[in-house]
Amino acid sequence: MRGVELARSRAAMRVLETSHPPTIYIPPADVRMDLLTQSSARDSFCEFKGRASYLDARVAGARLPAVAWFYPDPAPRYAVLRDHIAFYPGRVDAAWLGNELVEAQEGDFYGGWITSAVSGPFKGPPGTWGW
Repeated sequence: MRGVELARSRAAMRVLETSHPPTIYIPPADVRMDLLTQSSARDSFCEFKGRASYLDARVAGARLPAVAWFYPDPAPRYAVLRDHIAFYPGRVDAAWLGNELVEAQEGDFYGGWITSAVSGPFKGPPGTWGW
């Protein structure tokens, strides 16, 4: 954000969900946690993973709202995601997967990472909530 790298990982996890491009979850050890703070954004709930909390970034004197989320206490089947950070590609300056610049999933709720390795259609654009 604003020229500051928020995360870099070789241990990120790729999670696939129905009608979504993959979401990338990064271990907290690979994230600049000193630049993230609990967001005032309301928690959300995934019927599979559980309650998600959001993080704001504080960079260069600016607070950038809800750039990422995490599961502090995920459902047992998703325990591996505990405290891993998932960034919204569309809410940061750029997100890279390997050497490829990621395209953000359309819409303001989903955080999928679109690369040349995946193809849609994906949830997110108007008219796709009912899939």
